[in-house]
Amino acid sequence: MSMTKFLLIQHHVAMGTWAPADIRRHYEYQASLDDELAAAGELVETQGLAGLARLVTGDGVAAAGGMPVLAGYRVVDVESQERALAIAARAAAAPGPGGAPLCQPIDVRQLLTP
Repeated sequence: MSMTKFLLIQHHVAMGTWAPADIRRHYEYQASLDDELAAAGELVETQGLAGLARLVTGDGVAAAGGMPVLAGYRVVDVESQERALAIAARAAAAPGPGGAPLCQPIDVRQLLTP
C-alpha cells in the first residue's frame, strides 16, 4: 500500500481570555488526537511553535506582520489526501471556550519527499 506524507499546519488562536479549563481541554484534545494517530502509525511528527515568526528575506529580517501566526504542525503519513483532510478536520474541530468546536484553519500540503 502506497503512503503519502502531508503537512498539516495549524493557525494560532488567541487564548488570552479563555478559562484555564478550556485551555486544558483544547490541549488534551490535541494530545489525544496525536496519540490516536501515533497508535495507527500515521503520525510522523508533531510540534507546537513558540514566539512570533520572523520573515527573513535576502535584504535582512522583516518584522512579523501581515503573515498568519502559526500554532504548530503535524506531519502524517497516510493512504490518501482524503485521509489527510479528515485528520485536518478533526484537528480543526478542537474545542474552544465552553467546549464549542473552534473550526480552526488547518493548511494541508502534500510533501514532495517520501
